Amino acid sequence: MSRYTICPEASMSRLSAALLLLGAILLGGSSALAQSDSDVYNRIEELHGDAAGFDRPLRQLVRAMRSGDAETIAGLAEYPLTVKANGETYDVENAEDFIDNFDDLVTPETRRAVGRQQYEDLFVNSDGVMMAGGAVWMGAVCDDTACEASHWAIIAINN
Repeated sequence: MSRYTICPEASMSRLSAALLLLGAILLGGSSALAQSDSDVYNRIEELHGDAAGFDRPLRQLVRAMRSGDAETIAGLAEYPLTVKANGETYDVENAEDFIDNFDDLVTPETRRAVGRQQYEDLFVNSDGVMMAGGAVWMGAVCDDTACEASHWAIIAINN
């Protein structure tokens, strides 16, 4: 006979406590689950390459959104650009169209959210880099058919 007995109540109590703790961490957004700048950088590099080249356009976009600089934002976009705003979907053909319709295409809420974007809060997947909870996506856009060179650009806006 074993010297140790298994107490089902104790095991269940520990299991319940562990599940409650896990649930609290997941629901509470614990910093233990937060990603670091280097985590984000490495994910960008892994999925898209040129993570170092992402920094400048990201900073330009964040500053431009804070100040409402339509020209700079338009210059960072790849056209045609799909923009969802005011319950509609628009295919913006060029920078001039974007600038002329800026106030309708980029809501104040999106400008504020992107203007507060922190690097460690970026979401990265194979589609690109998402900021402000999906309001703006940037991607590495190929400059040639072989994709030997690319540049970072806004690829979608979802107000």
